[in-house]
Formats: sequence, structure tokens, C-alpha cells
Amino acid sequence: MRIATLGPEGTFSHELAQEFGENEILLLPTIRAVFARVEQEGCIGLVPLENSEAGGVGATMDALQMFDVYIVGELFRKIRHHLGSRLPFGEIRMIYAHPQTHEQCSEFLDASGVEVVHTRSNAESAIAALRTPFAGAVLSSVAAERYSIPIQRYEIQNSPNNITRFILISRNPEIEGKKAKCSVIIDPKIDRVGLLHDLLGVYAKRGINLTRIESRPSKRGMGSYIFFVDFNIGEGMEEAMKELRSLAVMKELGCYAEVNPQEWRSR
Repeated sequence: MRIATLGPEGTFSHELAQEFGENEILLLPTIRAVFARVEQEGCIGLVPLENSEAGGVGATMDALQMFDVYIVGELFRKIRHHLGSRLPFGEIRMIYAHPQTHEQCSEFLDASGVEVVHTRSNAESAIAALRTPFAGAVLSSVAAERYSIPIQRYEIQNSPNNITRFILISRNPEIEGKKAKCSVIIDPKIDRVGLLHDLLGVYAKRGINLTRIESRPSKRGMGSYIFFVDFNIGEGMEEAMKELRSLAVMKELGCYAEVNPQEWRSR
């Protein structure tokens, strides 16, 4: 099995991809590039979708709209961030961090008074810190070891319960195994009073539990939004989907379950 994920070596995505065993891992520079490779070549993709501290990953949510792929599994991982540098903390003048990482570590980084420069991944932060005088990086313990960067401050994330939800994506929907959750994108056809109430009421009146709802700009102008909705599979689901299609444009992202990487090794 080939797995495309965010590189370079040392990202949390790369670390998680390695748990799937002896597979070919394709390390790509952006989340959008991961989606494009999955759509074009038919490999599996592994990307972060949301974080308990920073919320939805914008690049992933945008790509779910743009590309013809399905969610076929989800995984949850505790995330621990550290400040690494070859210099003592007091000598650091610049810190590299991924934007989501910055949000997850905002309390420490803001209190440090040090300039923060954003990168495309935590591993890229590590590489940039090595190339820049008086610099540090927010990175994982794996990345610190991979790039031989001493850790100056451990566990600088805002919350001890910092968790990221990752998803597996494929150009084919999952058709085997037990499924627990479905995801859809809802793009309302019109803007009117009570529209969101009506959309959510489709689920409520059938007793279907929503596990996540998040808005995202439609890019058609200010005040126009689409909605990402996750819900538990239950009775009345097909009727709910039919009713939603009469209220909005729908993109069904698939039904899936939480994935155990060890169980996927034999697939």
C-alpha cells in the first residue's frame, strides 16, 4: 500500500504513516499536493483534519471541497510540541512554527516575546531552524531526534489534552467493514432566515447525533458559507440525506470508522 502524506521526514503525519507498517510513504510538501496525488494515482492519503485546540485544518477542508476523494477512516493522536534549538532558550531570536502549531502553543510563544515565522510543516520548521542563526523551532520529539536538535523546552502546547484527528482519504469510498460515522459538505442554495435551523432539524427530528459542524467561507463573497457536518450512522439516515438535497447542494465525503493502523497492514 502506498500512503501519501505531509512531509518532509519528521512531521506528525509522517510519524503516523509509519505505524501502517512496511508501506511506501510518499512525502509531499503540502496537504493540497497529498489530495492531488490521491486523486491522480489512487494511493491512500493521510492528512490532519482538526485539532482540539486550533480547530479545523483549513487546507484539508478546502481540499475536501476541491478534489474527488472520500474519507475512508479516521485516527486520533495526542500531540506533544517542544521547543528545539542548538542554542539555549535565552539566545533564541526567532522561532519557526506551523500556523496550527502556533495556535496550539500560543500561550508559550506569545509569552516568549520571540518573533514567530510560519512554515508548511513542523519538520520544515526544524530544517529552517538549522539554517538560520539564533533560531529555534516548535517540533515533535521524533523531528528533534531526526534532525539532531536539542530540546530546550518540553511540552509547550497550551493543553495537556492536545489531540489531532487525522483522516485517511481515497478516490474510492470504503465499502467493507463496519462504519460508525459519515461526513458531508452542505452548500445552501439560498440565504434566508431559519435556514441553518432547518438544515440541522433534518438530523434532530430523526434522532441522528451530529458529532461536528463547522462553517467555512464559500469564497463567493462575504457572508456566504458552507458547512462541514459529521454525524453518527443511525436509522433515518437515507431519508435525512434526501431531505437535505432539497435544501442545499450536497457533497458526500463517505462513511467510515476509526482505524487501527496494525489492522490495515494486511490490506
